[in-house]
Amino acid sequence: MTHDRTLVTAPPVFAGWRIMRSDAGRFWATRERPFPRAVENAGAHRTVDADDLVRLCQAIAEQEGIAEQARRDVWRAR
Repeated sequence: MTHDRTLVTAPPVFAGWRIMRSDAGRFWATRERPFPRAVENAGAHRTVDADDLVRLCQAIAEQEGIAEQARRDVWRAR
């Protein structure tokens, strides 16, 4: 994967995520900052991939949803 394929044609849909396209045409996104350990332990992944941008955005949204739920669970446990 080459870094010059970073998509910059539109404003980022998900702030804090870097979206790239591989040489093979597959889409990847990686979170610019790692999730907190508790969020990772809950199952959130920092890097996701998909065949197209729609599915990539769905994968990012899923990870952010896992993270949000984990944050709520930690908050409630206090």
